[in-house]
Amino acid sequence: MDNLQEQAHPEGHDYESGSPHLKHTQLREMITASLRASVADAIERNGQCRVLEVGAGHGDFTDVLLGAGADVVVTEMSGPAAVALADRYRLNPRVNVVHDVDGTWLEGISSSFDLVACISVLHHIPDYLEFLRTAFVHTNPGGGFVSWQDPLWYPRRSKANMASDRAGYYAWRTTQGNLAQGLGTRWRRLRGVYDETNAADMVEYHVVRDGVDEEAILTLAREHFERVDLATYWSTWLRGLQSLGERTKTHTTFGVVASNAKVR
Repeated sequence: MDNLQEQAHPEGHDYESGSPHLKHTQLREMITASLRASVADAIERNGQCRVLEVGAGHGDFTDVLLGAGADVVVTEMSGPAAVALADRYRLNPRVNVVHDVDGTWLEGISSSFDLVACISVLHHIPDYLEFLRTAFVHTNPGGGFVSWQDPLWYPRRSKANMASDRAGYYAWRTTQGNLAQGLGTRWRRLRGVYDETNAADMVEYHVVRDGVDEEAILTLAREHFERVDLATYWSTWLRGLQSLGERTKTHTTFGVVASNAKVR
């Protein structure tokens, strides 16, 4: 799996081109504000904020966490991304970069954190609920959890909602080159076919399991945190379609923010 992750995110990979939450100012600012507030809340409750940021990419939101006053442990499955992160923060003692080759690093540690942050991450994880159970065990009492940029569970979405989401994808995909490859990937997804040897399928599990079940995440989070909030919103790739979706208040994507972790 780690080799396929690196195929999908090789050296020099442009995370922004395929990431609406990095491209669009309103989405980026929404996530940034949420992270800052969660760090401030953790510091107020615990006097510090040690963050586990899972799947940090090239550190776009790591800088936000640092600026808010947190110390950050960042994990990455992609070797090139981990190298880029280590180089970016080589002079900053408040950042520890972990190359989490197979996604099991968290299971083998005894450390705990004041905040766990997953930005555009959960839909890449095969068993995201089990991952969250592990992450919540490693969250200090009074701590928090922040997750953004995952697709709402398909069965709870209307046909019109799904059609608008896919139309946005197709419109963007025609601008990216390799159109035949993109259409082949989409055809497999529409048929529910999952190719374990294909990097495009390995890093986007949600397309063969109907998105990410936000209600299941809320139920699990409420067992561990005093307060859990859900936010839903529109997210697509092209700027014009992003503005249109925001005006029509179509929601395809969600975030979960939890605070005041219970004493275990």
